[in-house]
Amino acid sequence: MMPAAARASQPPTLICLEPPRLGQAPSFAVLDWQQVLAMGVDTHQAMRDRAARLRRDDTACIIHTSGTGGAPRGVMLSHGALLADCLGAHALLRDLGLGDQVFLSFLPLSHSYEHTVGLIFPLSIGATIAYAESLDQLAANMAEVRPTIMTAVPRLYESMRARILGALRRQGGAKEKLFLAALRLGTKRLTGQHLSWGERLADLALDHLVRAKVRQRFGGRLKALVSGGAPLAFEVGAFFAALGVRILQGYGQTEAGPAISCSPPSLIKLDTVGPPLKGISVRIADDGEILVKGEVLMQGYWRDAEATARAIGADGWLHTGDIGEMDADGYIRITDRKKDIIVNSGGDNISPQRIEGLLTLQPEIAQAMVHGDKRPHLVALLVAAEECDTAQVAKAVERVNNGLSTIEKIRRHAVIDQAFTTDNLMLTPTMKIRRHVIRQHFAEQIERLYGDRTD
Repeated sequence: MMPAAARASQPPTLICLEPPRLGQAPSFAVLDWQQVLAMGVDTHQAMRDRAARLRRDDTACIIHTSGTGGAPRGVMLSHGALLADCLGAHALLRDLGLGDQVFLSFLPLSHSYEHTVGLIFPLSIGATIAYAESLDQLAANMAEVRPTIMTAVPRLYESMRARILGALRRQGGAKEKLFLAALRLGTKRLTGQHLSWGERLADLALDHLVRAKVRQRFGGRLKALVSGGAPLAFEVGAFFAALGVRILQGYGQTEAGPAISCSPPSLIKLDTVGPPLKGISVRIADDGEILVKGEVLMQGYWRDAEATARAIGADGWLHTGDIGEMDADGYIRITDRKKDIIVNSGGDNISPQRIEGLLTLQPEIAQAMVHGDKRPHLVALLVAAEECDTAQVAKAVERVNNGLSTIEKIRRHAVIDQAFTTDNLMLTPTMKIRRHVIRQHFAEQIERLYGDRTD
């Protein structure tokens, strides 16, 4: 944080919870938490008076988009937009019981998802918020904090799943067999498959032998995991649900508060992102794009009227850029990003996110980006998982290809030695890949993957 503040064009003021250790005075103001509290002692009533004068349509904050498709834009959200989103979340989660809740926060508060769902909403219901120290400390933090609700992005849940399965493989023996049996029978039950009497009895026993221990690892009083910020692979959601951990998948955009929809605890459909929250209207355009309307919508992009007009039509509907559909119960199913859909040289439309999701579910592959727009076939840039070599990655690609259609198959791939991270700008803070940055950085490798092939 200090180096970033030093490079800022306008010197910021940093507020530290603990006094920082400084060798010399920096070029910007640094205050510790106690100083800030002291500054506010004599201004409390003035602050209350100012708050009383605020209107719902006053701008509450400017939050920047993650920039997955280009430069980040400042999104202006009103107090009404944030309050409307909180009311929608309250109606959704009311059945869980909203008294004495403890949220475990992991995402950066600069992201709209955590800003509203992980900060403002918990405060609105008087909940306690605990902040995880790091991904490596997450398990320990869960045991320490014993959260009732945890919000995170799919990548975190994918990582948790991979770590659990990896530890089981290394351990082996009876524990692995019991765990996999609980996973298999739980998945059968979730997907509506018939369980024999023997399987039902085994499933009941495994609830005590396996699932109870899993729930205890999450602190023992977890009511729900909430996933948002990117699509959650069905296999990942089913993994936790089959182990008795309720997971709710939501959908949103910074431009809409950000929460738009979420699966209700009473009726979860893992292949959807649930119905719209209370007070939000959603419809599907003729081209399949998801359109949204309601008080949650942004006031516009900061100093960018042209982009605002492109995003919100004259009829007041926000064009999300996501392609999807709604089922008979009003649940939204997202198929892809409109701008991310690959149109190959044969005119076929292909969803890269779906294929990338299948690739990264393989234990040998940590990250993936699929490319093929205006090309005859698909290629992929892959980051190998720890302790996995290129031969193992190739076998993983082959396994995925076996379940894909001809036009979806990965014809060639490259295992790159540079992971996608937020530091190299190839990953957003919510761990979504920034395709344009990756394509630009690895342009030569992508061209070599095509070479002289014309198939």
